Amino acid sequence: MPPQIAQRGRDAVCAIDGYRIVELNVDDIPALQQLYEANPEYSQSVLGRPPQPSDAHDDFHDRPPTEFPMGRKWMLGFVASDDELIGVAEIVSHLFASSVWHIGYFMIATKLQGGRVAAQIYDTLESYMRIQGAHWVRLGVVVGNARAERFWERCGFVEVRQRENYALGLQRHTLRVMVKPLHADPLHTYLALVERDRPA
Repeated sequence: MPPQIAQRGRDAVCAIDGYRIVELNVDDIPALQQLYEANPEYSQSVLGRPPQPSDAHDDFHDRPPTEFPMGRKWMLGFVASDDELIGVAEIVSHLFASSVWHIGYFMIATKLQGGRVAAQIYDTLESYMRIQGAHWVRLGVVVGNARAERFWERCGFVEVRQRENYALGLQRHTLRVMVKPLHADPLHTYLALVERDRPA
């Protein structure tokens, strides 16, 4: 049986034809774990291992380091009309500076990759973040994860710097830090706000 959220018909944070975006809660951890295990490609390529039994629990409860200024961190599930959980995003508001939002990760079920679903869901999520006060969205992409690199470039993200020897799971990567302005602010305005993202 495909992974399904715990409460059928739950109110959506935002919606798009055939899908809705809902805030996940602790009761959804089993469905999130099922999603990971049914779609192990991200874990294999980025973390260097298959999904582990505690991954969903750990991701749900994980927080950025306490020294990082931030607003709120939450998990958003992408849900089909039959309540199947087909993807997830980790979002942090006001990370490092007010109006800077961060996507910790963004995952869509393998069966839906390569089409328009991921882009449509991201566009809807971006509109939601803008309405909530985001002026900038930032994320990190592993160098060599070509599909993800192309996807975020098509979504309008630009690289501001790279981080070498970045640990993810059992592997170390070069990470592309990418940013997208949601308003007309020039890139130097963002870099003045977030010192750690200035080119090394």
